Amino acid sequence: MEFNQSSHSNNIDHHLHLQFNSNHDHHLLLHDHPQIPHLSSQLSLPSLPSLTSQSHNHYQYPNSDTTNTIHHHCLTTFKCQTTTLTTSYISSLTVAGKSIITATSDGEIRSWNLDEEKNYNSIDYNILMAAGKGAVKSLVVSGHEKLLFSAHQDHKIRVWKIENHHDQHTDHKKLSRLATLPTLSDRASKLLIPNNHVQIRRHKKCTWVHHVDTVSALALSMDEQLLYSVSWDRTLKIWRTADFKCLESVRNAHDDAINAVAASVDGYIYTGSADKKIKIWKKNMEEKKHCLVGSLEKHNSGINALALSSDGSVLYSGASDRSIVVWEKDSGGIMEVVGALRGHSKSILCLAVVEDVIFSGSADQSIRIWRGKDRNYSCLGVLEGHSGPVKCLTAEIDDCNSCEDGNSYLVYSGGLDGDIKVWQIIVPN
Repeated sequence: MEFNQSSHSNNIDHHLHLQFNSNHDHHLLLHDHPQIPHLSSQLSLPSLPSLTSQSHNHYQYPNSDTTNTIHHHCLTTFKCQTTTLTTSYISSLTVAGKSIITATSDGEIRSWNLDEEKNYNSIDYNILMAAGKGAVKSLVVSGHEKLLFSAHQDHKIRVWKIENHHDQHTDHKKLSRLATLPTLSDRASKLLIPNNHVQIRRHKKCTWVHHVDTVSALALSMDEQLLYSVSWDRTLKIWRTADFKCLESVRNAHDDAINAVAASVDGYIYTGSADKKIKIWKKNMEEKKHCLVGSLEKHNSGINALALSSDGSVLYSGASDRSIVVWEKDSGGIMEVVGALRGHSKSILCLAVVEDVIFSGSADQSIRIWRGKDRNYSCLGVLEGHSGPVKCLTAEIDDCNSCEDGNSYLVYSGGLDGDIKVWQIIVPN
């Protein structure tokens, strides 16, 4: 493996090659780039009002004649060159303490370790594991238990224990695999009871604890006692993180592949699908099962990403129609559509929310920064630098550089160009 870091990297030495099952061509439809294909976009939503008309890196404060400029720049770019002979892209990433954990389309998971001051000129990597066949679709970290959960194209969920190793300057992350879900004991306990078997094809059955297609996304409950997984097999499954047991499986949760899941602080679970719908689930305490309590329908193409505000009152959904639809709870606690954020020229692939700032990654190779308050939204800026679609991103508050005059944020993005970028954004108060 080779490591190549630069602050302004434009040299792309490998490109994406994807093979698609004809039954799944609605998940990733790529076109238009001579070397790195793009995800296709449908027409933007004409029926929803735009919540912003600004597309530059200025934020006009309400009731003010002053336009305040945000500051943003790329701190560093580092490229993931895999140990396999095939080309790959960054399929998912997350942050664990002072490390960035990334995963690729060929199944490699690794951490990028920072020094104590999060010095991005001093990044070291430690390859953690080549796990399973195909892409790692999602990564989530449990802060309480120091666990990493990974969702895979081979229909499995893997659980890793995160161990910290300290030296004089660096906090290194090591991973050891704890389990593969469903666990052997979980499978064995269901195997002998006929009612636990479900039909997956004409002449094939398996127990209901199995995903039978790509596991596309993961989310943890706020207390981190439950893990939610969704799949292209159209199921929503609920797992107990204490012993990794599958507690429940909602079959045919959608009419098509499920691409996204988000868990709210108030116990509601949101799933987004290629069937253009967002469904809302809540545990029925009497039956002790998750039941469908609502369905949100405004997108006119498949939904790729979901993100929630910290209090669960605002939901953001991104789709191949190039729009981010904003949903807010009314006085009765019902999610209602507010409008759409427009500006991207191709599919929305990923979303992240920190405080009142929203970050969106797109097949148009850019990241947009949005800010909303009292249903008034502005596009604060556009981050450009990736030479392929932005497949995944996450963001956090940059406590070291925030001050009374403004907040600083760190955004981590991974693209189909194989690059991982770290951005700093300073937003005036």
